[in-house]
Amino acid sequence: MKNKIITLLLFILSSTSSALSIGDYAPNFSLPDQNGEFKSLKQHRNNWVIIYFYPMDDTPGCTTEACSFRDATDHIIAKNAVIYGVSIDNVESHKKFSKKYTLPFSLLSDINGEVSKNYDSLGSFLTWKVAIRNTFIINPAGIIVKKYTDVNPKKHAQEVLKDLMTLQSNN
Repeated sequence: MKNKIITLLLFILSSTSSALSIGDYAPNFSLPDQNGEFKSLKQHRNNWVIIYFYPMDDTPGCTTEACSFRDATDHIIAKNAVIYGVSIDNVESHKKFSKKYTLPFSLLSDINGEVSKNYDSLGSFLTWKVAIRNTFIINPAGIIVKKYTDVNPKKHAQEVLKDLMTLQSNN
């Protein structure tokens, strides 16, 4: 029953529209990762950046998505790209989640939801806030070149990798 309620809430939350468009400059951020180290978009100029927002650590869909990105990490890094997962969970939750599934990329803690809001990826239901499952590919100039708002966690990492390769070959 609890999973059905969470699924319904996430469906309601994910039905918001995104105002950020392809061609827009990606909003900068500075957030702590699971190790307490601050990461920012600025530090990755000259690299491609994949930012994926997800609702909650260690839930079925979020775990599937994170593990899919984990399994694709070597291929994504080979394409001169970095991956960030972002949710509203705290650093300690990210640390446990990352360790449990051996995630080789940073999970960023957006506790106040400000970065999620800047990326049109913050949903709320009554007083409950959560990051909406959206993903952005940002080119080395800091411009959003691809966005995903209807994500299938099982197939998403491979879809992102394929699109990253296509985008890079068109530059």
